[in-house]
Formats: sequence, C-alpha cells, structure tokens
Amino acid sequence: MFFKLRVSHAVQQPQSPLLAHETTAAHPAGLKSRRDLRLRRGKLLASAMQLCASLLLAAGFTCTAAHAAQDSITNHQGDITPLCGTKPMIVGVSDGYGGNTWRKTGLAEVRDELSRCKNVTRIIYSNANGDPQKANSDINSMVAQGINVLILLPDFGAVQLPAMRAAMKAGVAVVPYSAQLAGTPGRDYVVNVVGDTQQIGVLWADWLGTTLKKGNVVFMGGSPGATTSQNFMDGLREGLKKYPGLKLLNQQYIVTNWNPVDAQKATVGLIAQYPKIDAIVTDGGETALAAVKAFEQAHLPVPAIATIASDNQVNCHFIAAKQAGKAYPYYTLDGTTTYVRFAVRQGVAAYQGTADKESPSILPYAYADSSKGLDPKCDPSAPPDADLTSALPPQKLKAVFEH
Repeated sequence: MFFKLRVSHAVQQPQSPLLAHETTAAHPAGLKSRRDLRLRRGKLLASAMQLCASLLLAAGFTCTAAHAAQDSITNHQGDITPLCGTKPMIVGVSDGYGGNTWRKTGLAEVRDELSRCKNVTRIIYSNANGDPQKANSDINSMVAQGINVLILLPDFGAVQLPAMRAAMKAGVAVVPYSAQLAGTPGRDYVVNVVGDTQQIGVLWADWLGTTLKKGNVVFMGGSPGATTSQNFMDGLREGLKKYPGLKLLNQQYIVTNWNPVDAQKATVGLIAQYPKIDAIVTDGGETALAAVKAFEQAHLPVPAIATIASDNQVNCHFIAAKQAGKAYPYYTLDGTTTYVRFAVRQGVAAYQGTADKESPSILPYAYADSSKGLDPKCDPSAPPDADLTSALPPQKLKAVFEH
C-alpha cells in the first residue's frame, strides 16, 4: 500500500500516508508537464503568499515562496545547511505507527538530514503504536520538553489537529508530511508536505500512453473513501484524456485496503469481470505485486504495471520474472521515504527564519521503467519491505535493516 501504512483514521479505516534517493535516474517522461504545473502554481503565488503572510507571520514563523512555488522531486534533495540558522533547536518526530522498515528508514532519514545542522541539541522520537490518544499525548509531552520543531506523519487525520494547533500556539513549527490534512496553514501547522497525487496520476497516464498506447486500464486504490486514492485516480483519468486508445475500465477505484490478500482477491474478480486487461495501476507496491501474482496464478500474461512506493519484494519479483523470460511492462515512482526530509527542511526554515524555496508538493521519480531498460534494485539480503530508494548513505541504510 502507499507509503507502507496499514493503519487508520479515528474511524479505523486504513489510510495511505505519502504519497519518497541517491540515484542518477532520469526524470519520469511525464515530467515534461512540470512546465505547465509550474506555470499553474505561479499563478497562485501571489494569493498563496498573501495567505502565508496573514497566517504564518501571525504565528511567528517566516513566510517564504516555499509555500507556493517550485517543484520538489525526491531524487533532487535540497541542502539544509543554509536553513539551519543559529538558534539551538530541539526537534520532535511523532509517529502514529512505527516499527516497519519504511518507518524506521524515515526516522533514519530525519536523523541524517538534521546531522548537517550543528545547532540541533536533541531529537525526541515518539511512537503511538496505533493509539490516537497516545499520539496527541506524545505531541503534548514533546512540547512540554521544549521542542522547537515537530515533524509528524498524521496517521489519525483530523483528530490530531487540536494537539498540532496547541503546539503551534506554543511557538513550535509543526510540519505534517505524507498525509493530506484538512487543517489551516499557519494555525494548525506551518505547511503540509505531501505527494502531488493528481500529477502522479498524470505521470502514470503518460507512461501508459507512450509505452502501451492502447488497451484497457484498471486502477486499484486503498480503503473506501480514501482521498489519496481518489486523487490518484482523478489524475490518471485526466491524464488518459490525451490517449484515446487507452480506456479506463472502472469509474471508481478498486478497493484493496492496501492489503495484499484483499488486493489479490480483487484482481481475481477483475479477471473474471473483464476479458481483457492490458494495464493495472496501483497506489502501492504491495498492491501491484498482489495483482501480478493473481495473473501468474491464473496462467495469464501479466499486464503492464504502473505503481508508486515499491519495495524490495516487488522489485525482486520483477527482476526474477525478467531473468526467467517472463518480463512484464513495469513502471514505478519512488523516493517516498525522503518526503520527511522535505518536511524537516520546511520546519527548520520556519523556526529559524530562513528561506526554503522547495515546494511542499512532492513528485517522486521513476525508479523502474521497463520501456527504457531502467531496472529497479533487488537486494536478497534486505527485508522484503525494504525501500532501497532512500537518500541514506548505503552504510546507514544497511544499519536500518539490521535493527
């Protein structure tokens, strides 16, 4: 599932957190549309800056064009050093569900990013272990311990806004990442760092349009009513308008709950319902792998697969299929563990009064593209859910896997 999260809002529905490395891979083909995206954002700059000035300055934080302009791509990380300022900082990191390899990698990314700021005196980490009340209590506790910057993945959605708002009132620069929140910038948080889900959908459409050209497409999302999945599908649908030879078979995304078992069952149902499926798009690598296995078990050719947030087992499966002469078209956008680095830079800049010119709207990069001969890495010694697209140096990433 997207960003390796099998968790819930207060209503106990699984949620995709977000929609993150050290590579020389080319930009996705669809990034040609970044020019249009940049122009569109440019038109919003003046109004966004006006909002920023009225809200963020009132909260005591610096307002910069970072909140309205420029694209941010996960394999083009910014330099935090000019943002570090001179004031001593205590940084809090709040996790709703910690423990899996993706979350451990993200925490290591935070520590690595902050190691460049010599004025960071302490990093406080909390893991709510699936308890929304504990998540809020953890935030309150860190504020009481004097944190200046709070970076959090808001696993429980709106129920965390009161604690975030209280932290902002206490002078803490709060930056949620990976999950879209309905709160107000400047009051509930400084800025919400998230993947540009609709543009990612366009990138998938561009890849299908240039590689597949024609055929039937299915999109598989997460839990019922998941905003992230709907945004992905809206972007895919909009992007496919440029390619009349491609038909999106489902008007609503296929529910998988970001669960491999549910995803495989859903794929079996799709195979029975549609006699011809040429491409499957998913908003998580585990869902993609489940779909691939369903076709293989049905002794059918695997359709083109386009996804995001792949992991080691998904990519190793593709490599094994290719080596066995059973390769399928494969495209994945990655770098999702580094979303937190963008959040760290935004939080540090806001507290220190320095200027981060990165956009909080993030685009992952193409980590695998079979049409260009770009294969993903496979490391049999790494955990199945390991994300090898991390920006961590190899030795630090290996240390994550060993603990």
